[in-house]
Amino acid sequence: MDTVALLREFSAAVEAEDSARFASLFAEDGVYHDVFYGEFVGRARIAAMIDEWFRRDATDFRWDMLDPVCDGVTLYARYLFSYRSKLPEAMGKRAMFEGVSIMTLRDGSILSYREVAHTTPGLADMGFAPERIARIAAKEGAALRRRDEAARHLG
Repeated sequence: MDTVALLREFSAAVEAEDSARFASLFAEDGVYHDVFYGEFVGRARIAAMIDEWFRRDATDFRWDMLDPVCDGVTLYARYLFSYRSKLPEAMGKRAMFEGVSIMTLRDGSILSYREVAHTTPGLADMGFAPERIARIAAKEGAALRRRDEAARHLG
């Protein structure tokens, strides 16, 4: 599957809330690292992410992958992602996020997925209190500082 087709299928599977279809895009030992929910390893856990986390908290997903660039191993795509929240304090509000998907590919499947996301506009869309947004931003910053490649920036 070429990268444009892969990205279309990725987005379509999420929008359809089709967890099995989505997980099938990943290698058996694939990893999905979600900016909010953390790391899911293996197809079964990746499918569970859709079924147990995404569906629990949101509905009416829309995911557009834009401007893909791929060297055959690493695939980058800018995205716009939105959903209607099911969270009690934000019920029915549409939250929109912009970010960059970073995928490592192996034999036509996604070996790893991670993202760099601008989350604060979406959190504000849902009416989150400034203090809650600050806590989420601090959590994202802590995760960044724990990554190996951040080591030389911390000294």
